[in-house]
Amino acid sequence: MLDLIKYIVGQFAEDKENVEYAVKEKERVIEVTITLSSSDMGKVIGKQGKIAKALRTLVHGATPAHEKRYVIEIRERGGDAVDTDLDAE
Repeated sequence: MLDLIKYIVGQFAEDKENVEYAVKEKERVIEVTITLSSSDMGKVIGKQGKIAKALRTLVHGATPAHEKRYVIEIRERGGDAVDTDLDAE
């Protein structure tokens, strides 16, 4: 699933070398934190968060029902979380 996330983010991010992915597995969810440069934030999140929402929808649809749910958080390098999946857990 991380490959799918990397592929989608890579289509929008211009500074692909500086995109970082951190995966943290919890009891019922797998948290994926994507850290981007400030210049790529708007491109990956999209207007009114449409690209980020579409990314979450695709990941949700591609995850089998019996597996852990993925939660995606998008952060700016050196900053706080900017776009999070609010219904985590």
